[in-house]
Amino acid sequence: MTHIQTIIEELTATVMGKAFVMRLMHMGLDAYVVGETVTANLREGDLLIVGSGSGETKTLIPIVEKAQQLGGTVAVVTINPTSTLALLADLVVKLPGVPKEQTALADETVQPMGSLFEQTMLLFYDALILQIMEDKQLDSQTMYGKHANLE
Repeated sequence: MTHIQTIIEELTATVMGKAFVMRLMHMGLDAYVVGETVTANLREGDLLIVGSGSGETKTLIPIVEKAQQLGGTVAVVTINPTSTLALLADLVVKLPGVPKEQTALADETVQPMGSLFEQTMLLFYDALILQIMEDKQLDSQTMYGKHANLE
């Protein structure tokens, strides 16, 4: 795998995906957010990570299909493992949450819209980062070497 790319369905989830990509970059991995001007082309063997609570975001379906045509592997992070995107994916990660179009269900969460999914997505991504750090024998101090320094 040469590149890792992410595409997320909505603004708040995009922030979670961008935070994940930033940490991957801090580890020296080639990671991009789809749609940004500096995103590399997806090649055979690359990983596309799609975050979609509903798994039914119509604009993401052709992107997933194109990634697979190019030989990429697709992972979908969603609350709906039987959704269109999940069924297209090579790997599905199911996270807890309530679809944003539903009102909050008292027995699941009191948070509005997609908040639970978005927060859980950030925790999931952080857990992945910690695992990759362990696998690559990295620590935060080492990763600061790739942190922005023009601030």
